Amino acid sequence: MAISFGGLGNGVDFGQVVSELAKVQRLPIDALTAKKKDLQTKLTDYDALGAKLLALQSAANALRLPSSFNRSASTVSDETILTAQAGASAGTGSYTVQVTQLAKANQITNKAAKAVSSTTDVVSSGAGTFTFRVGTGTDHTVALGAGATLDDLRSAINDLGAGVTASVINTGTEASPAYRMTLTATSSGADNTITVVTDTTSLDFANTSGTGGSDTLQAGQNAIVVIGDPDQTTIAIERASNVITDAIPDVTLTLKAKTVTTPEPEPVTVNVNNDPASVKTNIKALATAYNDIVKFVNERTKYDITTKTGGIFFNESTAKGILSQLRTAISGEVGGLSTFRTLGEVGLKTERDGTVTFEEAKLDSALASNYVAARALFVTQTTSSGIAERIVTAVDVLDSVDSGAFTVRKNSITSQITKLTDEIGRKEDIASQFEERLRLQFASLDGLLQTLQAQTSALQALQ
Repeated sequence: MAISFGGLGNGVDFGQVVSELAKVQRLPIDALTAKKKDLQTKLTDYDALGAKLLALQSAANALRLPSSFNRSASTVSDETILTAQAGASAGTGSYTVQVTQLAKANQITNKAAKAVSSTTDVVSSGAGTFTFRVGTGTDHTVALGAGATLDDLRSAINDLGAGVTASVINTGTEASPAYRMTLTATSSGADNTITVVTDTTSLDFANTSGTGGSDTLQAGQNAIVVIGDPDQTTIAIERASNVITDAIPDVTLTLKAKTVTTPEPEPVTVNVNNDPASVKTNIKALATAYNDIVKFVNERTKYDITTKTGGIFFNESTAKGILSQLRTAISGEVGGLSTFRTLGEVGLKTERDGTVTFEEAKLDSALASNYVAARALFVTQTTSSGIAERIVTAVDVLDSVDSGAFTVRKNSITSQITKLTDEIGRKEDIASQFEERLRLQFASLDGLLQTLQAQTSALQALQ
């Protein structure tokens, strides 16, 4: 119930008095609210820090295993003849390659004598059957009803998905068409030859009439590549496809054309080398993710001398402890190594503010001069953990659900916010009740003063 003060018998605004007294009562609430706001901001920043820790761990995971450094790049001296794509496990090496034959897919068509002048009926009466197979595979049969058209047969063969594509071509003219069906193996290679077993249509691929049969438009053949110097010992490799994945381990060769042989063979050179560029990109990403955390924490732990206030993480031992653990993981010496023991030796220098600067030329030199030693600095070793593994472990320890310092601190802040919320709610109720009592008390006082004022005025009137 709203209570107003109307008399102001003694010239005092009791409403203002009550408001000021209520403000005094709310001072502890305001302090708790400010504390809760600070904690909420701190929790938000810890959440952001958690995301940055996971980003750092992800960057470290990309360098943790030996396979992370198995990055290869391939170059080909003449990509009009073939291309090469090196996989992660490709070994370094140089290969001399000649393409002496490209793989081709078998293609056949019915005899010209059995060409049809219309794409309509190819089954004149009764039922028709068309059976074929590819290589030594399974027989596939298309059953056709009376009146089935050439297009019906084509569609039925294609719908089987049996390794053959059927199409229709007009070998005549527009005025006098002569339609023939072509069958093309979907896979190249000498073993993928198409055989028509049964054909009761008017196309007569099986030559039941004596004037039918098939013509070979393209014979199926294997690809042949020759590896080695033509003047030395060579190795001939034959495959059914122009995409060869198993000749050079983890290198895919895609054949495009035959090697030029006149006036003499011109082999193609395929080089497979380590690809430090992709590794360097991952190392840069690790340094960037680490610096992102250092800068984030530094900005929140600094103390402003002018305003005499600290950042949201000022005096936060957990935030400082996180930096300490990560700094130890990334800058500490890796035991058991003899060439490169610290990041500084390969171009990553720790600055006074804790960030890492990247000396690209020094890293390039390390990767070029001793790729294996540079890799050993990051990956897990038999007797010790590499830097990437140490970072992954450090984040896991900090994020541990049960005992991780990062997790424990976040849970503590969350618990404090919950308690403050409850305390603020309780004090809000008390403050509201206090203000209500004040208003009742001053309302009574205001009424009494008004009465006294009226009595005084009456007595003065009698004089």
